[in-house]
Amino acid sequence: MEPMTPLEILIKVLIQFMPVWVALISTFLLSTAYKRRLGLYGKLFDSPIGMIGFAIVMFWVFTALFADLIITHDPLNVVSGMKNKVPGTPVPPGTEGFSHYILGGDNLARDVFSRMVMGAREVLKIAPAATLFAFMVGIVLGLPAGYFGGRLDTVLSFVANMVLAFPVILLFYLLVTPEIVATGIPVYMAAVLFLFPILFLVVLWHSRYFTQPGKRNLYVGLTVLIGGWLYLGLAFNADPLGVISMPPNVLIVFVSVVFVNSPTVFRIVRGIVLDIQTRDYVAAAQTRGEGPWYIMLWEILPNARGPLIVDFCLRIGYTTILLGTLGFFGLGVSPESPDWGSTINEGRRLLSVYAHPALAPALALMSLVLGLNLLADGLREESLKD
Repeated sequence: MEPMTPLEILIKVLIQFMPVWVALISTFLLSTAYKRRLGLYGKLFDSPIGMIGFAIVMFWVFTALFADLIITHDPLNVVSGMKNKVPGTPVPPGTEGFSHYILGGDNLARDVFSRMVMGAREVLKIAPAATLFAFMVGIVLGLPAGYFGGRLDTVLSFVANMVLAFPVILLFYLLVTPEIVATGIPVYMAAVLFLFPILFLVVLWHSRYFTQPGKRNLYVGLTVLIGGWLYLGLAFNADPLGVISMPPNVLIVFVSVVFVNSPTVFRIVRGIVLDIQTRDYVAAAQTRGEGPWYIMLWEILPNARGPLIVDFCLRIGYTTILLGTLGFFGLGVSPESPDWGSTINEGRRLLSVYAHPALAPALALMSLVLGLNLLADGLREESLKD
C-alpha cells in the first residue's frame, strides 16, 4: 500500500471531521437566525472577531463530543512497525481502523491524529468545569467581601493575597506532587471547594423566592439532593448509586485548578461589587427593603455579567495552558493519557528528528487558546455596547 500524499492527508482529515463541520454549520445557522432573541450571545455574531473565536472554540468542543466518531485508531493502541512514522504511512495489514496513520505515529507507535482528537476531550472535560467551580468560589466570597466590607473583606482579601503572592506555576506544581497527594490534602480541599456551587445555588433560590416558601423549598431541596449526590461522587468517590465518580488523578488536577484560579476571581468580583454598589438601582433595592443577598445576586451580579463572562473565557484559556504545562511535566494525569501537554512532552524528545508527534497537539493547544482569546475580545466589545 502506497503512502498518502499531502493532498490525500488533508482531504482525509477534513472528512474525519465531518460531524464537527455539520454541527458547526447548524450552530451558526440557528444562532444567526435567532440572534436578536439570544441576548449577549446573539450580539456576538455582530463581531467578526467574536465569530472567529467562537468558531474555533466550538470546533474543539464538537471535536471532544464526537471524538469517538472522528478517531481512526484507538489512541492507546501500539501498532508494530509504526514508531515515529511520518504522516500518511500505511499501517500493517490486519490492523484495526483506517489503512494509514494520517498524521503519523509517535515514539510508542500510536496514532498521532487520534491522540490529538482525544486530547481535546481530556482538556475540555477539565478546563471549563474547573473554571466554573473557581467562579463559584470567587463569587460566593467576593460578593459579601465587596458589599459588606469591614473585617470580612480584610480577612478574605488577606487570604486571597497570600495565595496570589505565590508563583502560580510553582503552586500548581506543588499541589500535584506525589508527596502532597499522599497527605490527602487534595481530597480535603475538594471537600471544601466543591461545597461552593451548592452554597451558591441554595442562597440564590432562597434570596429570590423568600416570599414564596413553597417554590423556595422545592428548589432548595432539589439543589441539596442533586448537589449532595454529585458532591459525594466527585469529592469522595462515594456515590451510593455508583454513577458519579472522578479518578484520583483528575480530582487532583481539578482541585488544583480551582484553588489557583479562585483568588483572582474573588478579586475581580470584589472590585466590581465595590463599583456597582453605589449605583442608583442598588439604592432603590435597598429602599424597597430587599435583603443583602438578594441585592448581591439579583441586582449586582447580573450587571457584572459582561466582565465576568469575558474573564471566564480568558480563564479557560489560562487553565488550558496550565493543564498543558502540567501534562508536559508528567504530573497529575496518567502517563498514557492523550492530553495535549503529555503528548507534546513525549514528542519533544525527538523534536529535531520527528516534529509531527509534538506539532499536532501543540497547534491544537495554540488554536484553542487563540479561539478563547478572540471570543473574549468579541464578548468584551459587545458587552461594552450592552
